[in-house]
Amino acid sequence: MTAAGGFTYERYADGSVRVSHHGRPAGTLRGDRAARFLAEVATGDAQTVMARWTGNYRRGNERTARAHPRNQPRGRR
Repeated sequence: MTAAGGFTYERYADGSVRVSHHGRPAGTLRGDRAARFLAEVATGDAQTVMARWTGNYRRGNERTARAHPRNQPRGRR
């Protein structure tokens, strides 16, 4: 098991990989996808790789989107 900023992954004997975020399952990879994931984790930043593969990453526009009029309660427009 390897930990990196809240993400962990476990390799299983059947070749599958389970990725968790803060102890909760974030995804399971099998077959070719698991092999590609493990190769990428070995060569890159594990935190970024796991976040990208699980779709659990921020894009930097959340604060801007929160202030958009469409995302305000009806009385605050």
